[in-house]
This record gives sequence, structure tokens and C-alpha cells, in this order.
Amino acid sequence: MNLLKATRGMFLAAAGILGVVVGVFPAHAEINVNITEGFVEPLPVAVADFQGGQPEEQLIGHDMAQVISANLERTGLFKPIDKKAFIQDGNSLSVGVRFGDWRLINAQALVSGKVTALGDGRISVEFRLWDVYSESMMVGQRLKSTKTNWRRMAHQITDFIYARLTGEKGYFDTRIVYVSETGPQNRRQRRLAIMDQDGFNHNFLTNGRFDVFTPRFSPTSQEITYLSFEGNVPKVKLLDLQTGREETLGNFKGMSFAPRFSPDGNSVVMSLADRGNTEIYSMDLRTRKFVRLTNDPAIDTSPSFSPDGSRVVFNSDRGGSQQLYVMDVNGGNVKRVSFNKGRYATPVWSPRGDFIAFTRLSGRKFFIGVMRPDGSGERMLAEGYHVEGPTWSPNGRVLSYFKQGKSDSRGKVKSKVYTVDLSGYNEREVVTPLDGVDPAWSPLLQ
Repeated sequence: MNLLKATRGMFLAAAGILGVVVGVFPAHAEINVNITEGFVEPLPVAVADFQGGQPEEQLIGHDMAQVISANLERTGLFKPIDKKAFIQDGNSLSVGVRFGDWRLINAQALVSGKVTALGDGRISVEFRLWDVYSESMMVGQRLKSTKTNWRRMAHQITDFIYARLTGEKGYFDTRIVYVSETGPQNRRQRRLAIMDQDGFNHNFLTNGRFDVFTPRFSPTSQEITYLSFEGNVPKVKLLDLQTGREETLGNFKGMSFAPRFSPDGNSVVMSLADRGNTEIYSMDLRTRKFVRLTNDPAIDTSPSFSPDGSRVVFNSDRGGSQQLYVMDVNGGNVKRVSFNKGRYATPVWSPRGDFIAFTRLSGRKFFIGVMRPDGSGERMLAEGYHVEGPTWSPNGRVLSYFKQGKSDSRGKVKSKVYTVDLSGYNEREVVTPLDGVDPAWSPLLQ
């Protein structure tokens, strides 16, 4: 792993778990992980079981360490060391770190912690991240929450660790909503489902009575829009995941994709077909007022806001083939940004603003790729018989999408949700109970 010497200093973190962070420890460190390059050797990191005085505390501590280790490993940036190689045991680690023991097994970073049951049914979790070679603490936090919330606490702790080692915000305390599919190809049942970013805590949000498509997360809250075909009429639904409240934004006969939110969450942008002409519109969610953004005889569709809300990327065949275009939020200053062979679709602007992700069909093969907003720097991250529908993690460093394979001898097609980082070297399947398509990544949970 490419290690950079960083200026010693204080790391202060303000994020909490369910709004509770009761302690921050001062920290000094020298190691940092550069995530902007291509494939590099993962950083060896040791994640010790969090200690506890009682069996329940010990079990929670063990499970939390497992989740943290798995989170770090999936990034491709870190290589958790097998616990069988550990020399220092948990009891002595709770007294003090013997850094020489960890250097002997080539650990460059060490995560340790402690779980304490509180009298009110909650637990207190204290963790520390250590630089083994400089023998210094990089970050430490104390969190409180309910016992049943231990998994989310582990994701939050991974966010702290990732942020300290990479300099980037984490993305582990997040969820992915997607369309779960089952049944034969001519009678697929499609249900809205949601899970943690690692595939755990899976739940269905709809009962399958109506087909659902293309869920989209609000960037500012735990709300999603999606298409629901009730009586074969496409309805745009808005679902608040915290309250369970659902409302219909409208019945749009000419819509094939759910709307995407603006960065402030107050409006959405969508494509609508009217008398055979598909154009892009924005709608204010507070007033329900529509504004038409494009005016062209071609098919304009799949719009997505830039993170500052000033521009919109979309795909159009106005140049003869399906390509990507960028325009101002009022519809002016339209510029084509894709120029390579093939057809481009489903563009999505990165939360960081530095890239646009897209689906590309070229040479009978599908690709997931990224380019800069001006069209430069195009590169492919994933490919397959059918890959489609990229969605960004909230830190703009990882993409999720779905893959479909060829039908087997019985005509059955498998669809699975995947993730890949911007290097393109670290593609992972997110395991789901059934087939999955159209993933959408949530913002960090509050």
C-alpha cells in the first residue's frame, strides 16, 4: 500500500451513532492510505475482538470486530490479518498495546476496543485506532446506543477508521434500496427491498402486488422515489423510510424511470413523453410546479443533477445515437460530453462533482464507466453480458449497479447487485436473498 507521511495533528470527528458520541480522544499518527491510484497492495490491519467483562459484552465485541474487519476488507484498501496470527491476547491488550508483537505479524494499523453494558439497556463502545510503527493512537471514540444497534455502531466505527486512514469520508453507515425479483421471466414479481450496504438487515418494503422500478434516494434524507405500476399505470411514489409515510407525486403515463432528487431534496428532475416526444422536466416538491428543461424532437431522458444543483446530465439521441449531454439547470447551454463508440445511458453525477457514471453499450457488451463532467478521462470499471444502473456511494468513491447473465437452458436469468471502486480492480457482489436490480445508495444515516 502506498503510505504517505502526514503531518501529526488532532483528528476530531463530529458524527455520532443515533446522535450519541460521548467521548473523543486526542490522536497523533503518521500513516495514511492513498486511494486515488490504481491497484496497490492493501494495508495490513489487525482488528482485535473488542473486550468485555461479561459474556454478552464479549459476544458483542467479537461480532463488532468481525463487521469492522469485513467492511475494511471489502474496500480492497485493507488486508485484515487472521486472528490466529495474533501474538498479544485480548486480556493483555486491554492493559496496554505491545507494539512489537503487532510489528512481528506485519500489522501497520491496529483496532482495539471495549464493550460495556449500561444499566439502562444500552451499551458503551470504546475503540482506538493505533499506528503500530509510530506507536501512537490515530483516533479514539466512545459511542453509546442500544444493544440491538451493535451492527450499525460497527459501521459507524468503520467510517471513523476509513476517514482517518484515507482522508475521505466513510460510506459504511448507509443502506441500499433495490428491486428484488423472483419468478419466471414472463411473470416476474418485483418488490422494493432495502439492506445495509453489506447486505445485512434485509427487508422488503412492498408486498409484490404491483411491479416497482428504479428507486432513487434523496441526498438529504431517508426518502425514496420509485415507479409503481398499479393497474398498468405508472405512478411516482415518495416513501419516507423513517415514518413509513407514502404519497403519490403523480400519474405519469409517459415515464419510464423514477425522478431523481435535486441536491437540496426540494425538487426532482424527470423525463416525460407527451404525444410521442420525450422531454426533461423539473418539479418543485413543495408546490408541484413543473418546468420544462429541454425542447428537442429527439428522446431526452435519464436526467441527473450535479451536486451543486447548477447543471443536469442526461442522455439523448439528438445527435443520431444515444449520447450524454450536460446543460444548465434552466435548460440552457446544452453540450455533448460523450464521443466514443456505442450508446450511453443512465448517467449519474458523483456526489463529489468530479465524475459522471454511466452505462455504455458497445460491441454487444455492457459497461459501467465514469468520465469527467466535460467528457474527458473516460474509463470503464465493470463489464458483462448486461450491466446497468450505476449509483454512487455518498463519498463518491464506490459505485453499485446490477448484472444480469445469459438465460440458462430453462430460460432463467440471474440478476445480482455489485459494487466496484473507482480503480475498477475491486468488484464485489452484494449478496441478496433473491435476484436484484436497480440499486440506489442512501446518504449517511443520521
